[in-house]
Amino acid sequence: MKILVVDNETNIRKGVVEMIGNFCEGILELHEADGVSTGLQKITEVNPDVVFLDVELDDGTGMDLLSKLSEVTFHLIFITAHNKYAIDAFKFSAIDFLLKPIAPDELINAFKKVKMQNKNKHLSSQLQVMQDSLNKITSLEKKIVLKDSSSIYFINISDIIRCESSGQYTEFYIVDSKRIVISKSLKEYESLLEPYGFIRPHHSHLININKILRFDKVNGGSLIMETQDEIPVSHRKKAQILQFLDNL
Repeated sequence: MKILVVDNETNIRKGVVEMIGNFCEGILELHEADGVSTGLQKITEVNPDVVFLDVELDDGTGMDLLSKLSEVTFHLIFITAHNKYAIDAFKFSAIDFLLKPIAPDELINAFKKVKMQNKNKHLSSQLQVMQDSLNKITSLEKKIVLKDSSSIYFINISDIIRCESSGQYTEFYIVDSKRIVISKSLKEYESLLEPYGFIRPHHSHLININKILRFDKVNGGSLIMETQDEIPVSHRKKAQILQFLDNL
């Protein structure tokens, strides 16, 4: 396996290279570059299997580098020190990223995912989703990438009706679409979707407030969605949900 690390901070770049050499098995070659220009040169020379790419480089950005390639033929892992909003953009697009300072266990986990995946045929679409998120498009236009065992879905957030916890999995219910089951917890999606009009009325449910039809006071209270699905409201959350609905 051939690895290229592109980062303008010498200590970070050298540290990543050292960690890869120490902690990741099966590495045949390790290469370095410090910017867009040198990164493009190394990609042409080396044809790497995996590229660790810094978001901010001295002569441009990681996205600038990718835009100059006619085809991305490698696994891509971004290295970023960006703020929470930018990190959310990576999560929405389902592109792997490592947050500076990089921890060895996170690096090892990134390599485990690389070994489990084929080269990503959907990377260009995922990059577009990420770029749209970074451009601060409206929540109605915003997309999220969902991966199940057989497919990658590019979903408008506004089309998500609700999410339901199923153990360590999350079930997504989408407008005019089948149920999508994702192997991530509901809590992870709560923090991601909450800024875009989603509330958690019950520990097992996360719902889109724009898809609520009515609040039913019978039997302690429940929310009726446009699909006629009945979502329970926990006793602990009832006052909070009612106040939230009064403010709409």
